[in-house]
Amino acid sequence: MERGLSRNTVAAYRRDLARYTDWCVAHGIVDPDAVTSTHLADFTVDLARGGEGHPGLSPGSVARCVVAVRGFHRFCLLEGVTASDPARAWRPPKTPRRLPKAMPYDRVVALIAAAGAAEPPMGVRDAALMEVLYGVGARISEACGLDVDDIDLEERVVLLRGKGSRERRLPLGGHAAEAVSAYLVRGRPALITRSTPALFINSRGSRLSRQSAWAVIAAASDRAGLTGVSPHTLRHSFATHLLEGGADVRVVQELLGHASVTTTQIYTRVTVDTLREVYATSHPRARTT
Repeated sequence: MERGLSRNTVAAYRRDLARYTDWCVAHGIVDPDAVTSTHLADFTVDLARGGEGHPGLSPGSVARCVVAVRGFHRFCLLEGVTASDPARAWRPPKTPRRLPKAMPYDRVVALIAAAGAAEPPMGVRDAALMEVLYGVGARISEACGLDVDDIDLEERVVLLRGKGSRERRLPLGGHAAEAVSAYLVRGRPALITRSTPALFINSRGSRLSRQSAWAVIAAASDRAGLTGVSPHTLRHSFATHLLEGGADVRVVQELLGHASVTTTQIYTRVTVDTLREVYATSHPRARTT
């Protein structure tokens, strides 16, 4: 509540803390003050190794669980529940930085066209959804959370509500603005069955859920003959194409809504790899053999 985290993050931390308390009880620990650094190290090992009926977690999931438990012990100390914080020096395991997967621009165009090929009014809605996801680099939850009043087609701006309740006003490109305008005229009125401020709605007239938006992308991918496409693929493509076009990484950070530029800099590795590939295949002195 105090940090303004998303419901999904809170739910994940809740599961992590439930896993931790179950582990503590199973090892005879019923008082937070009885936890030691050795206990925490053993807990980390068990998370990765798994147990009977509990498969081992991925490095990323282990790291998130460690963060949740560290927060719990810090809270206990601040509230006077414990006299010390055994997790103070405990650090989450390093996780490999996976390069984000971006699609070439022609495949993005094919995906959007495939989304619009669905029967109306769904096709009009799906094309508008795709254009917004790629056009402003929105997260799927941000796009599904949009209200009609969050988009100003005259000024071509959109208001997104991101992680930590942070808001950002972003420019809406011409293609996205046209797609949203078409949806508001020819798509949304045909889907409305009740009063709702939601921009993207389902066949029952309710706000489009994240799961339904995933299904829209999966169906469009199948029609376009593409594989491995997720909502975040469009966000990754948005950032990568901006950097390849010469955008400053700080500007891309603002557009993506990243709290730190360090998060955004992973996209620069993608563009460097692209430059290296082009150089290796194009420059006459790039290779020694």
